[in-house]
Parts: sequence; structure tokens; C-alpha cells
Amino acid sequence: MKRERLNRIQEILDEMVDTSYVAGVNCLILEGGKEVGYYEAGYASLEQKKPIKRDTIFSLYSMSKPITAAAAMILMERGKIDLLDPVEKFILSFKGQQVIENRERTDCKKPVTIKDLLSMTSGILYGSDTGLTGLAMHELFEDIKTNLLSPKAYTTLEVASHIGYIPLDFQPGTHWAYGASADVLGAVIEVVAEKSFGEFLKENIFDPLGMIDTDFWVPENKRERLAKVYENGVEGLVEYNGNNLGILTSMDKKPRFESGGAGLVSTIDDYKRFATMLLNNGEYEGTRILAPQTVAYMTSCQLPSKLNEEVALWDSLRGHSYGNLMRIMHAPELAIFNGSKGEYGWDGWLGPYFANDPAHNLTFLMMQQKTDTGTTPYTRKLRNIVSSAIE
Repeated sequence: MKRERLNRIQEILDEMVDTSYVAGVNCLILEGGKEVGYYEAGYASLEQKKPIKRDTIFSLYSMSKPITAAAAMILMERGKIDLLDPVEKFILSFKGQQVIENRERTDCKKPVTIKDLLSMTSGILYGSDTGLTGLAMHELFEDIKTNLLSPKAYTTLEVASHIGYIPLDFQPGTHWAYGASADVLGAVIEVVAEKSFGEFLKENIFDPLGMIDTDFWVPENKRERLAKVYENGVEGLVEYNGNNLGILTSMDKKPRFESGGAGLVSTIDDYKRFATMLLNNGEYEGTRILAPQTVAYMTSCQLPSKLNEEVALWDSLRGHSYGNLMRIMHAPELAIFNGSKGEYGWDGWLGPYFANDPAHNLTFLMMQQKTDTGTTPYTRKLRNIVSSAIE
């Protein structure tokens, strides 16, 4: 890659910090699993003037989802699950599930399957202030948040069980809508594996890959490395003290709810190991996590063309399909940044972002911690810079 072009990344990161767009950010570029550029700017704590470093720990939020999908693929490989298994086989509250049609409850024509959870075609939403499903999900996650620090804190399976009683927003498989499907999938993995979701991830992904700082909480001896979360205030960035989606922002207590959709923390180097494993067809430094054929399936488009149109209603996902809890670019000419057909990845509510580009053997990783961020104009600028450096 052309290093002089890659070095423009530092200018963008500096601008993000200098304009108080974020408190701090880092970025890592890999080619063939080898580092070709690492950049950082700003602070993990504005108040303490603690700089962002390579070992800074970030809350991933929805960038947890690809890891949850990989866990499901492991169980699929072992013959423990079939993707057409109905969720009700593992979580009883999904039996006799109902759906909202014409503002009324009616019976589902078919059950929600594991495939629906992986493809976000389940009809399960996140909470919102509109629609019966969205309102019910909002109420559930508010209750989860209220009880986070109490003896009544929800477990992973209890969250999924409560979701099963909420009517779906549409008949399973008929539409695409982003929601809490990955949280239900985490509970399914618990039931099948007969151990906690966190234990399964640690034994089958984190420990084998050497992801030593990736977990659902941050123990005391690592807490100094946890980046603070910020939001826009009246006069600039202010520390965020909420607990979105039932995730404890302080990360100082091992949670009962291990959210497959949003609960993990990690470092840029830990996530590099996971991303490189996928790019290397399931293997990292001699350790195989998934078979090459499984990775090919996991990173392929999963939706029919009519549902790709629904995905593309998100501006940042134009030109993309969706599958196994990740975006997959299928029409680069329709995208709003310079990418390649077949590249895949995801981002998170606080702005962490990951993309693998198999066509160029390339990985792009960025970490930041600001609410309501996701994929931003700065993210796309950085992606365009990386694309310009490909030789």
C-alpha cells in the first residue's frame, strides 16, 4: 500500500479530536494480516488527559454481533444446531408467537428460526417510541436497565424469554429490520452449549485467539484502560453516564445479561485477531476457529434482492446486503464510499467500525466512544483514504 496516502489518516483523526467530534480515536490497517498503519489521536479520558493507546479498552456495542455470529457458526459446524431450527425449540416463550398486522395481533404463519436471527428477518426490533413491537421492546429494555444493579437483574436467557412474549413487527422472513435478534441468539447458544454465553465465547473464540481483553466486563486491574463514553453537550463533549440497551457503561460488574448484540468490550489489537481469523478463512496463527467453507458462508449475502432494498434504506448501507449479523457489499457502485464487492463487517453505537476486504486482503479497524455514532462521514473519509492507498 502507498504509505504516504495512508498517512492522511492521521490528519483526519487529529481533525476529529481538534473539532471535539470525539474525545479520542484510533485506527489500524492490516494487509494480509500484517500491520501497514496504526494511528491514534485524543484521549480515553478528557478529564484526566489520559491519551488513547493501543491497549485502550472500548465498548463495542453492535460490533459484538459478528462475534456472536461466529459462535453460532461454530455450533453449526459441530452439528449442534440447524439454521432452520425454530427458536421455540430452545426458548419456550417463542411458541405460539404472535405478529402485529394492521395494528392487530395475529398468529405467526411460521416460527422464528435461527436463520432469521442471523439475518435480522425475525421481526424482533429494538425499542422505539412507535409501533406496538417497538414500544414493548422499549419498555422491556427500560426494565432491564432499571434492574441492572439489583438482585432482580435479568439473565441472558430471561431477556430472550421476555422478547419471546412480545409480538413480532412482521411475519418472520418477510422483511429486514435491525433489532435485538443477536441477544436472542446469545441465549440460544447458552441453551445448546449448556454453559453461559460468555464461557462459550471464552473457550471457543477468545482464548484460542489470544483475545485477552475481550469480555462482557472489565476487571479492576484493567479498568484504568477503559475509555470513557462521551456525548454531545451544550458546550462540547460531556461524559455519558447512561446504560444503553441494558449495558453497564462503567463495565465494573460482571453482568448477568451477556448481550450478544451489544455487550462486549475489546481493544483494537484483540479485534484484529478476530478480523484476521475471518480474513484468513477461519485460522489465526495456526489456530483454526472455523472451516474455510463456513467462513465463506458466514461472509456471503444472505438476503433476497427485495430485502436488500430495505437494507439500503440506511444511507450507510447502500450497495450492501446483510447476513450473519454483518453488512456485505454486493454492489460497490451503489455505495457511498469506495469499497469492494464482497467486503464485510459491522460497526457499533459508539462508533467502533470493522471491515474486511477479501479482494485486497485488507482489514480496516477503528475505535471511538461517542453516543449515537455508528458509521459517520469521518468513517467514510477514512475508508476512502485506505482505498486510495491500494496498489
